[in-house]
Amino acid sequence: MFRRKLAIVSSLGAVALFLSGLASAQTMNGSEHDFRAVGWNPGGELCVVCHTPHNGDVSVASEAPLWNHELSTATYVMYSRPLDGAISGTPNALSALCLSCHDGTVALDNFGGATGGTNFIGANANFGFNLEDDHPISVTYTTATASADGALFDPSTTTVTLPDATTPTIDDGLLDGGGNVECSSCHNVHNDNTSGNFLLKVDNAGSGLCRSCHTK
Repeated sequence: MFRRKLAIVSSLGAVALFLSGLASAQTMNGSEHDFRAVGWNPGGELCVVCHTPHNGDVSVASEAPLWNHELSTATYVMYSRPLDGAISGTPNALSALCLSCHDGTVALDNFGGATGGTNFIGANANFGFNLEDDHPISVTYTTATASADGALFDPSTTTVTLPDATTPTIDDGLLDGGGNVECSSCHNVHNDNTSGNFLLKVDNAGSGLCRSCHTK
């Protein structure tokens, strides 16, 4: 019985170490999305600005469980230069979540059912609703796209180094939404800047992030 208890305790300890390792590799503490100390978040909670344990927005449940922030109703001007990958006429749901703060039309403190917030995102992070001067989002990036473009790596076979994973392919590590490039293809909203500023998934020193996908 003693040995059985010891084995259980040891197993639990291993699980705890594994989970702590995950937490250390990916944590919001101290990142740009750590809103615990800002005045418009009087509760001082870390997760509640975007997520809630109860009464979450089920309309985006497949993209963001228990979503808690007001969504934007803006009409966007999308990237318009010809690309081999098909561009959506509007941001897909995954990127729309980011834009609920980053298009500057919805107050940061409009969460938990509140709609009368007065604190809006700063100019440097406010992309507005004209997105044609930004890297395209909601654009298809598949093996066929790479072949047609000629200047992109094959996302199904090309590996990329990420701080919280071991040599995943571009498909595994950067793509979101079923072969689409979205905001979260390059940015990790829960990451603590282990790859530099701006919550990047890959360190962009020497254009490392860009060159994860582009062959230039």
